[in-house]
Amino acid sequence: MANQDITAKVEDIFKTTCGSWDNCNQSNIVVFLSQCYDQGIDPQFCVNWLDEHSNHISQWSEFSHTAQEWVNEHTASGSPIGTTENQEG
Repeated sequence: MANQDITAKVEDIFKTTCGSWDNCNQSNIVVFLSQCYDQGIDPQFCVNWLDEHSNHISQWSEFSHTAQEWVNEHTASGSPIGTTENQEG
């Protein structure tokens, strides 16, 4: 049930930042990810959610790289669990 709550929150953020699938562009997808992050939702979850709906986003193949880059820059190695501290000497 918690996953459904998160998905509902992601959908609300999407409606606020992008409005509709037709309005998706590189800029508002970055805003979408930023809002997810600010709301305490793992941005990788949000990228995966977008990817699940990629057939609705006309230029997803172009945007997906930007989205993943954003996640990598704003999270620990693009993962919700950071292990880089143990690897750095």
